Amino acid sequence: MKKFPFYFQLDQMDCGATCLRMIAKYYGKSLAIEKIREKCYVGRDGVSLLGISDGAENLGFHTLAVRLSYDVLANEAPLPCILYWREKHFLILYKVTKNKLYLADPAIGLITYTPEEFKKAWIIPKANETPEGFALMLEPTPAFYEDEDNVETKKSGIRHYLKYLRPYKKYYFHLILSLTVATVISLLLPFLTQSMVDVGINNQDVDFVYIVLIAQIVLFLSSKSGEFVRGWISFHMISKVNVTILSDFLVKLMKLPVAYFDRKTPGDILKRIEDHERIQLFLTTTLVHFAFSLMSMVIFGGILAYYSIGLFLIFAVGSLLYFTWIFSLLAKRKVLDYRNFDQAVLSENNTIELVTGMQEIKLQNCERQKRWEWEKIQAKKFKLGIDGVRLGQIEQTGSSILYEVKNILLTFYAAMLVIQGEMTLGMMLAVQYIVGQLNWMTVDIIRFVHDTQNAQLSISRLSEIHEMPNEETEESVLDAEMERVQDIVFENVSFQYGGPRSKMVLEDINLRIPHNKVTAIVGTSGSGKTTLLSLLLKSYKVTHGAIKFGKSNINNISFKSWRKKFACVTQQSFIFSDTIARNIAVGEEIIDKKRMKEATLTANIRDFIEELPIEYNTKIGANGVGLSQGQKQRILLARAVYKNPEILLLDEATNSLDANNERVIINNLNEFFKGKTVVVVAHRLSTVKDADQIVVLEKGKIVEVGNHESLIKSKGAYFNLVKNQLELAS
Repeated sequence: MKKFPFYFQLDQMDCGATCLRMIAKYYGKSLAIEKIREKCYVGRDGVSLLGISDGAENLGFHTLAVRLSYDVLANEAPLPCILYWREKHFLILYKVTKNKLYLADPAIGLITYTPEEFKKAWIIPKANETPEGFALMLEPTPAFYEDEDNVETKKSGIRHYLKYLRPYKKYYFHLILSLTVATVISLLLPFLTQSMVDVGINNQDVDFVYIVLIAQIVLFLSSKSGEFVRGWISFHMISKVNVTILSDFLVKLMKLPVAYFDRKTPGDILKRIEDHERIQLFLTTTLVHFAFSLMSMVIFGGILAYYSIGLFLIFAVGSLLYFTWIFSLLAKRKVLDYRNFDQAVLSENNTIELVTGMQEIKLQNCERQKRWEWEKIQAKKFKLGIDGVRLGQIEQTGSSILYEVKNILLTFYAAMLVIQGEMTLGMMLAVQYIVGQLNWMTVDIIRFVHDTQNAQLSISRLSEIHEMPNEETEESVLDAEMERVQDIVFENVSFQYGGPRSKMVLEDINLRIPHNKVTAIVGTSGSGKTTLLSLLLKSYKVTHGAIKFGKSNINNISFKSWRKKFACVTQQSFIFSDTIARNIAVGEEIIDKKRMKEATLTANIRDFIEELPIEYNTKIGANGVGLSQGQKQRILLARAVYKNPEILLLDEATNSLDANNERVIINNLNEFFKGKTVVVVAHRLSTVKDADQIVVLEKGKIVEVGNHESLIKSKGAYFNLVKNQLELAS
């Protein structure tokens, strides 16, 4: 049986998609993981068995999701198939023998289980029922082989990162020159040692010994000077390359669609940023040292062979065994690296949650439970650390044994050659020095192997991001109609966040938002109000239908051009750790102070700001002055007003304000709204009653449209909302 193709999952939510990728490879096609994720509708919570089935069907497989017993699975099921494992994970069963089951676990690797071990993990126990588990059978159809759209095309890899070295050719020239000088010095030292013993000591020529001693001191000082120069060159190159690589990564990250960040946690992205350190180390240090170690090993190995073929063979065989031992453990290091990454992401996310949610944790008296959760994650991380230490000790012990045995044999054989008169004492000392240099070069090559593996693993994780399509594509164009304000029209718009089996959040929305008018959207929680605004901002693509700006589909308008027209205050709007001025005039180098003061006046926050010691230069956010929710909301409103947009979106923009502040701000905003297209989402009657048009949403559908007076008269859904609010107010 051919070896089963294997891929590691890139994060914890990728197990289902990665299983599908492996099975596709088994049947002869390399599919892009991002395409598989799209087909399976992988979210932040992963994917269901039905989601994998839908994705597989879209890729050209025939699938059958079944619940079956172990005997049926082992004897009748077509393999490979995907299993639901420990009620939280997906893996592949690809071979069954009498005493073993062969599985591909995207989190661990290719593994085997005994039937008893397998049953404990796969079977879902249910009282009074036959012990069974879930599986997904897959079989490729002709469509699987005909479809070429989803085939993986590698755009990035080590070549993608090598381009970062081009601007630093002069650094590499100096580095290579320094290493060349160091190599020449290393070559001279053993011959000087041999000369001192064989000529100076044997002939009792003190002057010659002094000359050799001076030469050795000069070479030593030259070597140390070279190391100093190399250190400075490496520091400058490492710093610059690191900043450039990280900067480009952030540029790419900022080009990705909003939906990507719904699926990724902050810890996942932060750990990928840390991956750049391993790549930078490989590019700037490991590659150069490996090249010179390899070249030096060839030269010193030749000199050793010149002294004695026997010594050379002992060193070559010992080194070969050493390399074989190291390479035999690389697969286990790879598995540990992936598992450590997953656990580090969990730890990072948990720590971020603890720090940012500390106030709520204390208010809810759940410090102990949250600490236990953190300790549980750290215990798993510690266990993986122990596995890593154990593997390192095994590697180190085996390496040390081979290393020392080789050196003992070399010393013994060299001593025998001296006794037999085939080698002088000076030659023996020179050989000892050469062997020492060769040992260091061997260590450098092993370090290169480890660093290369680390870099490849990091590149595979980062390639996922670099190979993703940008939010802005070449198809997005600036339509001529963008130059003038148009009505925004929803035509039969439906939307769902998940796959085709998920619930429709919006359904058959037909709506005209007139330009230069105020449209209010109201409804109960979960009716789809915020989602409608997200579609307006092009944060997501509609599932069915179209949103048009005049006659143009907004999908054909570039994101930057479209969002340039908007200012918005949403429930997710963010206060940056910066000054008040920079939080209001976000992204502007030169701030219009007059416009900023007018914006703060409209948002009714000017008095608060000007009472602060340094007014608009006061730092707020995570590292600055703490603000109340109402003050934050007013600064966000000031930000939107300062932008002076053509279209303004407000999502519960005054829900944290007291009645007095709200009244003042609403009056100010009504003046600001003139000549602008405004969409307001709100619960409070005071915010929406003056709107030109009120749209009532219920369970993702429009149930009423009109102004305040007409909707009150009709005594429908809007009337009930107002009635309930008035009753609550009374």
